Amino acid sequence: MTTTVPGTYTPQPGAAPLPRMIAAQAALETKMLLRNGEQLLLTVVIPTLLLVLFSSVDIVDTGKGKSVDFLAPGILALAVMSTAFTGQAIATGFERRYGVLKRLASSPLPRWGLMTAKTASVLVTEVLQIVLLTAIAFALGWSPHGNPLAVLLLLILGTAAFSGLGLLMAGTLKAEATLAAANLVFLLLLVGGGVIVPMDKYPSGVQDVLGLLPISALSDGLRDVLQHGAGMPWGDLGILGVWAVLGLGAAGAFFRWE
Repeated sequence: MTTTVPGTYTPQPGAAPLPRMIAAQAALETKMLLRNGEQLLLTVVIPTLLLVLFSSVDIVDTGKGKSVDFLAPGILALAVMSTAFTGQAIATGFERRYGVLKRLASSPLPRWGLMTAKTASVLVTEVLQIVLLTAIAFALGWSPHGNPLAVLLLLILGTAAFSGLGLLMAGTLKAEATLAAANLVFLLLLVGGGVIVPMDKYPSGVQDVLGLLPISALSDGLRDVLQHGAGMPWGDLGILGVWAVLGLGAAGAFFRWE
């Protein structure tokens, strides 16, 4: 017969509930991201500077209307790409190199739970980015309109597409190669993805190719809704959906934890 002495405690070792583990890991991932100066430069400073600069100075011909009405949707798309693709690819690539992912994979948190926590961290960061950039765009005279549901679907599918591509890169390339490739892709898509330069400035044949890129679909879809008041941009949503399925599927199949 076991007696319990008042004031004593019986340890109960074991893993915490799965939702609590995922939430704790997501909070840690978000704090690490917000404390990283390079990541903040990529996810906050660069999009903000581009929005303010190109909205205030007539550098690029954005067509009729205010420059900020054209630029704001593209900068929102750039913010999604910088966090879900570039930032996540670089951070995850170096975590893989230093063995962090290998150690986390052996913890009670399952691998899919770790990826869920990373996704949650990306979403939290994106919300902060969108709030900041929207406030700045309003201060610059932005006048958005359109279907909020269409905007939400575009942002969700865009996040899924870029997350899949970022994890695929981080899980298959060496960390240094991921760093170089992710930054190069960021610059190329910034120039050729319709973020700042209108797609009609490119030759028609080039437009057809660039229009199939996820950044082009996201920026054009957001612009059609927020600037032109279009309905549900099914074509752009379809392109983003295909990229999301392909990217996440390939990341799940080829991601290496070591």
